[in-house]
Amino acid sequence: MNESNRQKKISGLLQNDLATMLQKMLRDAGQMHIVLSVTKVSVTADLSIAKVYVSVFPVKHAQAMLAEIQGMATTIKYHMAQLTRDQLRKMPDLAFFLDDSLEYIEGIDNAIKGKIDPIKDPDLLGKRKKS
Repeated sequence: MNESNRQKKISGLLQNDLATMLQKMLRDAGQMHIVLSVTKVSVTADLSIAKVYVSVFPVKHAQAMLAEIQGMATTIKYHMAQLTRDQLRKMPDLAFFLDDSLEYIEGIDNAIKGKIDPIKDPDLLGKRKKS
């Protein structure tokens, strides 16, 4: 389903403000060796729920960081409502999800650099069946 222009504008606004807020919260908590980014925000058609996808590097801290963010969702929503009160009448509820694309890329990188290299040993890949 296609997003309306209003949904796209709200998604962009929330993505920028959430990224800034979450990075500031990380710095204030003393977490200097963790990189957190908001990769995507999608807002429902009725503008009541915003699905927020976050990416955490290094990946080993991702689950713990996501759990911490989910636990603070109401506080984050309150601060976001203060930031966006001139642009939005009602702040959507925030649902946080982990974007695992960095983990996927890291797995591909390790496969290429490691002992298991499908480029050098094509037998590791399954044979394609002709249809």
